[in-house]
Amino acid sequence: MPATHPAVACDVSALPAELAVVAALARLALLTRRLGCTLELRYASSELRELVELCGLGGQLGVERERQPEEREQSLGFQERVEPGDTPV
Repeated sequence: MPATHPAVACDVSALPAELAVVAALARLALLTRRLGCTLELRYASSELRELVELCGLGGQLGVERERQPEEREQSLGFQERVEPGDTPV
């Protein structure tokens, strides 16, 4: 049975979405990893989650991006209409 690492939960609901905050959280994640723990950020605002993801630290900081259902993309091509009497190309 694999060993599980204890998790350190951090309520970040009051933190603003700023690069200084992301840097501090990255340092905290590094410290917890060195101590054999994992860091889980709780109650992060959508702005903070987006900034963490933009910095490429989503997996390291324990913030999972909220998955949105995929929206159907509109076709970027064109639709061809055939007129009676058109000669084939």
